[in-house]
Amino acid sequence: MKTTSDYLEEVIEEIGGFGKFQVLLHGSILLSKVSITWSLLIMAFAGAAPDWWCVYPNTTASGAINYNTTVLPSSSPNVTVPEMTKSFQTCTPPSNESSVCQSFVFDDSMRTIINEWGLICDDKWVTATVSSVQMAGLLISGLLGGQLADVIGRKPTFYVSILILSVSNIVAGFSTSWIMFAVTRFIIGLGCGAYLTVFYTFSVEFTPTKFRPIQIAVPDWSIWAALLGFFSYILKDWKSLHILTGGLTGLSLFTWWIVPESFRWLVSHDKLAEADKVIKKIARMNNHPKPDLNKLRAVVDSDPSFQGSRQYTFLELIRDRSLLKTTALAGVGWFSCGYAYYAISYSVDQLSGDLYLNMFLLSVIDIPALMSIWYLSNRLGRRWTCLGYFMIGSAACLGVAVSQMIDVDSGLQKTLINGFALAAKFGVSASWAAIMAFTTEVYPTVVRNIGYGTQNSISRIGALIAPQLVLVNKVTPGVMYIICFVVTLTSAITCLLLKETKDKTISDNLEVRVAGNRK
Repeated sequence: MKTTSDYLEEVIEEIGGFGKFQVLLHGSILLSKVSITWSLLIMAFAGAAPDWWCVYPNTTASGAINYNTTVLPSSSPNVTVPEMTKSFQTCTPPSNESSVCQSFVFDDSMRTIINEWGLICDDKWVTATVSSVQMAGLLISGLLGGQLADVIGRKPTFYVSILILSVSNIVAGFSTSWIMFAVTRFIIGLGCGAYLTVFYTFSVEFTPTKFRPIQIAVPDWSIWAALLGFFSYILKDWKSLHILTGGLTGLSLFTWWIVPESFRWLVSHDKLAEADKVIKKIARMNNHPKPDLNKLRAVVDSDPSFQGSRQYTFLELIRDRSLLKTTALAGVGWFSCGYAYYAISYSVDQLSGDLYLNMFLLSVIDIPALMSIWYLSNRLGRRWTCLGYFMIGSAACLGVAVSQMIDVDSGLQKTLINGFALAAKFGVSASWAAIMAFTTEVYPTVVRNIGYGTQNSISRIGALIAPQLVLVNKVTPGVMYIICFVVTLTSAITCLLLKETKDKTISDNLEVRVAGNRK
């Protein structure tokens, strides 16, 4: 007996497979990626520390340290302050001096939150905490966004997240204190979590089986990340970057009138008349005849697994033993990707060389990684693709850790660290893309966004920890990358325990999976 899932897969092929509509859909999502890419990575620049100096008098002085954020002109970074002495990036004068820092001066070649609010010395923890607060927002909205997308639909959840990101980024650009900035970053995190939960499953449900990895394979994230490095170099100001991010994000709201609701979601919620309209619209855009959907009602009525009125929750992932196993195994990979990706990205200022060039290189290195996913996922399968890239990331992370801890020539050490860091970013980015494509196929439609949102939330636990380890790594080099090595190696092992989904029909109803598991 033909299931609803099998029938809908046939419908996709009948209305053009991967046609003009799918290209337009994926293009709209590519445009919207600026919202999530810049929102998540902007702290790599906004949280970077410009050069700064402790200024103290030549004669003995008394009193507490005064955290003034005086700006030192970039055109003359070695300028002397009359009757004062400077000490480079130290919180107190040298031990042979009896004075204390009267103020701190910053190189004004870049404006970040560090020199905006003097976040150094006793306040150096603030930057990492702001990044962690943002990730806490993602963690929360990953769960809520998944539930919301499965209840009210993919489309409204997707566009609400874009609206949140547009408004909150603009407000962040006008922050008057780091506390206000942290609050806006948390709201940005909420928008990011909802976006990440729905965008991929939204596109997958319109796409034929062999083309599903294409949304991951197109390096739109990497292109936008590279452009963030470029605009960071041009603007050199955290406020302007936030406002620009909000403005560009707002443009995606106009695609509301182009992108329809997922017909798979509509069918799974017994909204067959609305699904019929969406399917006919896609057929028309793809220049294909309208399919005969008279069978749809008959297929749905004869499918014993179909329960359109049932409301599914996060608890389904716990009650079903198979889904619980899948969630746990995939969760290991998502956690390690969240930790490793943002640990590497947020520690860009610890690499040698130009900050903006390193931001650019860490972004473009993702392009060949992501472009290989489509081919390898269809050639080797989802499971072996994940395994291979996790192994590459694990080996490279170990290389960085060893390079940071060994005592060798400074020039050679810097070269090794930068080289292995780029290789680690390559492996981790490809691993995350591979497991992202994998995850959308192991969950049935009725709980796909719940499952995908749960995995996103798990990844944010790792991403929440990452900024704190970046701070620790400045004091104890190598620690952050040793953890990267351990978690990515563990993920490579858990990938082998997941079921392969290559060339398999994605399920629409939970009961289909349960029945299959009992055979």
